Amino acid sequence: MNETNDSKAASRGDSGTRSYLPSGLFSRFFRWVSKNHKKYGAEWWIMIAGILIIATIVTSALYPSLFTSFDPSDQNAGAQMAPPDGTHLFGTDNLSRDVFARMIYGSRTILGVAILAALVSSLVGIPLGLLSGFVGGWFDKILSLVMDSLYSFPGLILAIAFAAMLGPGVINITVAVAVIYIPTYFRLVRGQTLTIKEELYVEAAGAIGAKRATILGRYVFPNVIATVVVVFSLNIADAIMTEAALSYIGLGLSGGIPDWGMDLSMGKKFLPSGVWWMITFPGVMIMTLALGFTMLGEGLAEILNPKLLER
Repeated sequence: MNETNDSKAASRGDSGTRSYLPSGLFSRFFRWVSKNHKKYGAEWWIMIAGILIIATIVTSALYPSLFTSFDPSDQNAGAQMAPPDGTHLFGTDNLSRDVFARMIYGSRTILGVAILAALVSSLVGIPLGLLSGFVGGWFDKILSLVMDSLYSFPGLILAIAFAAMLGPGVINITVAVAVIYIPTYFRLVRGQTLTIKEELYVEAAGAIGAKRATILGRYVFPNVIATVVVVFSLNIADAIMTEAALSYIGLGLSGGIPDWGMDLSMGKKFLPSGVWWMITFPGVMIMTLALGFTMLGEGLAEILNPKLLER
């Protein structure tokens, strides 16, 4: 009897151990993907494709030595403006630097600025939108006027104005990019708050004496966050393009920091000479990363759609 119990326990232990092995984790992951594919359909695969693109580039940003042995600033990496080959996958630039290494290390720059800008804009815009929609009155009118004034400017033009005023640098360009997205979060959250605060469950919470902070935190905000997640992902995709545009026109980071937009601007000068790789690969990387976050946002928009979840 004891031997039987011991064998069952050992079997359970082996099964638990196997579930934490890479093969077990991959098996569970693919079962989870297949299960949700049947529930959500094509938009599920759109989101998964976006996640894989983002995960690959994030991994290269966190562990660049796994992808390249070259230093992005090394001006003795190879021959000047050498085309792509087995040693230099993306060729070299006019300063004999390895282009592939600059793409890998440049992912840190563009991801850091875009994600940080999206976080800053959401941390400012969401609370202001909640308070404005919930409190109303003169407070709502003043905030709405300010945000509508900012929103009326084209985003890139406003970012250029702030970048020119603040000057180059990671923090400055992050602030310049973040400012243009604050009105987006504000308008979205304010509009939803105005609708949700009229719901019966919110009025009931107020009738039984719940504080305003409690109503906002427990009843209003949870119903807003799903849409905010979608906008946050799309916001990062747009911030990637904006950061690259600012660097392209010379209002981004200093020359010593690897940056895709700056490399794109530099490569443009040598395109008439037939040096296509200096402009092609930075452009492809910018589009790919922005596409990954766009696919993630579009997939989440469909999956988090309440009408879809009711099926």
